[in-house]
Amino acid sequence: MPPRPDSDTARSPLDRPQPMHPLVFHPEGEDVVVGRADTDTYVVLPEDGAQLVRWLADGTPPALAATRYRERWGEEVDIQDLLDSLAELGFLLADGERPAETRPVRHQRLGRALFGPAAWVCYALLIGLWLVESVRSPDLLPDYHHIFFTRYYSLIVLFLLVGQTPLIALHEIFHALAGRRIGLHSRFSLGRRLYYVVAETSMDGLVAVPRRQRYLPILAGILLDVLALATLTLAADLLRGPDGGFPLAAGLCLALAYATVLRLAWQLLFYLRTDLYLLMTTLLGCVDLHTAATYVLRARLRRLIGRPAGDDAHLHPTDLRVARWYSWLMVLGYAFTLLLGVTAAVPMAYHVVVGVLGRFTGETSAVELIDSATVLGLSAAQLAVAGAIAVRDRRAARAA
Repeated sequence: MPPRPDSDTARSPLDRPQPMHPLVFHPEGEDVVVGRADTDTYVVLPEDGAQLVRWLADGTPPALAATRYRERWGEEVDIQDLLDSLAELGFLLADGERPAETRPVRHQRLGRALFGPAAWVCYALLIGLWLVESVRSPDLLPDYHHIFFTRYYSLIVLFLLVGQTPLIALHEIFHALAGRRIGLHSRFSLGRRLYYVVAETSMDGLVAVPRRQRYLPILAGILLDVLALATLTLAADLLRGPDGGFPLAAGLCLALAYATVLRLAWQLLFYLRTDLYLLMTTLLGCVDLHTAATYVLRARLRRLIGRPAGDDAHLHPTDLRVARWYSWLMVLGYAFTLLLGVTAAVPMAYHVVVGVLGRFTGETSAVELIDSATVLGLSAAQLAVAGAIAVRDRRAARAA
């Protein structure tokens, strides 16, 4: 008599529970954020889809979960397609894989110290002192002339490039530590924008914490910039001293302070995904406000020239509703860019161009000629590197 097949193996895979990694479920308006906190992999699902995944995570066999779904919402669901999607996201346990364990968050204590009550008192005192000194000494207020702390332009370019790097890194580190303070596995890394090396902070887990806990990690970088501006300005005031002090060191601090002001002003360019943009999308519960606002702006322009606006079915309803007024902020951002150009970029560029080229037309020292030639060489090198990278990326895109 042949052996009877094992009852468990004889059943369809859809009749057996599908082991899954520990998942988090966080309500976000009408949707639910579902994901793995250990890998910072998340997906936004409607309430019914999230409930279906929750049943599967609780050990309900897929076939039974699909039946429950049909009985509750009156619709059929392709449960196999859902399982395939969950497998691609890494939510399902592969054969022989063990459930993920929660990793300890490093530097959490440091994050709590930097954003604790004592730290906030120190920050308030520092910013208050800076404001008082700026009122008492108006020459400390940001001015593009502070950039020109020496007549050697090549030194200015190199100093601003090197001097801003640690401040930009600290901006991102503050983001990361504010995230780690609340238990997020935030990551700090270096990336590239064209030929510039930039610092980046990844806080994917921010979507899975209560909304009120997200604001500080988002704004922590701006806080660091304000603290840096206050510190550099006060340091410049001290270095000047009543008897002359150290004017070059004071000039270096004021130059970095003005560069910090420009980074803060950059946050107001609402057509970019800045920290203030992330704050606004968090406050309003948006998914991809930038794409929706860009669509609304283009739709208005198309209507002005008598062309159809296009289909907005791919946009989230909340994004589309907010974009109707946020798109005007994007227009203000473009206007602010022009204002920065007129008040800062153009005057500085004019000062440099006149100073550098003027040395080749009049009597000047050999050192100043070398300085001007160095600035021209650095500018040419930047353009060459930018062009080479653009060509390489274009070729790579075509090959892909």
